[in-house]
Amino acid sequence: MGKEKTMCSNGEKSKEVVKVENTTPATVLDFAIQNNAPLEKIEKFMELKKIWEEREAKKAYIEAMTAFKKNPPEIVKDRKVAFKDVKYNYASLANVCDKINGALSQHGLSASWTTKQNGQIIVTCKITHILGHSEETGLSAPADTTGSKNAIQAIGSTISYLQRYTLLALCGLATEEMDDDGQSAGASYITQEQRNIIADLIIDKSVDEKIFLKFFGAESLDKIPSTSYDKAVKALQAKVKK
Repeated sequence: MGKEKTMCSNGEKSKEVVKVENTTPATVLDFAIQNNAPLEKIEKFMELKKIWEEREAKKAYIEAMTAFKKNPPEIVKDRKVAFKDVKYNYASLANVCDKINGALSQHGLSASWTTKQNGQIIVTCKITHILGHSEETGLSAPADTTGSKNAIQAIGSTISYLQRYTLLALCGLATEEMDDDGQSAGASYITQEQRNIIADLIIDKSVDEKIFLKFFGAESLDKIPSTSYDKAVKALQAKVKK
């Protein structure tokens, strides 16, 4: 905002003219303060300024995420796990963070996590833009007690797993050959009803249960990953009874 003074032709007192240039709630607030506006008006302008800044921050966040997704980083699984019959590949947290945070920072974005326990381990990922707007998503899972992990390692494994996948989910990304074998930390297993169906098929088809479990990398029928249920049933149904 700028001011100009004009003089009337009859010599009367000059008038003050306000020129408006690139007016925003912030400039209006500054003008009101400089001109000793009533407190209630200043408070209203402050609220308008806050709302406007929040909207601008959200717009900037959306624009930044759109630009990020136009050229997303490629994340390849860089780690392998082989323990007895359990084998799978995964993208390490360091790899995921290095690739994604590097790309996010180019657009004024950064990621962070919070962790808490409430029966299960809960991890929340937040992505924040430099103007202040942030969005978050969370996942929960039990401690990963597979293998020979101690209590701390079991918790750490699940936290690492959830940090990877909350970040990937919030960015709308996936690793090359995303985990689908159900062997990752906190994997969900088939229901009791599904277990009974598989058990009946094993008996009906005269299938060696140990060989069947080894094929699906499960310690018992109860530990068959829920993602493998359809595959297991189809395999059993296709089996010719001996």
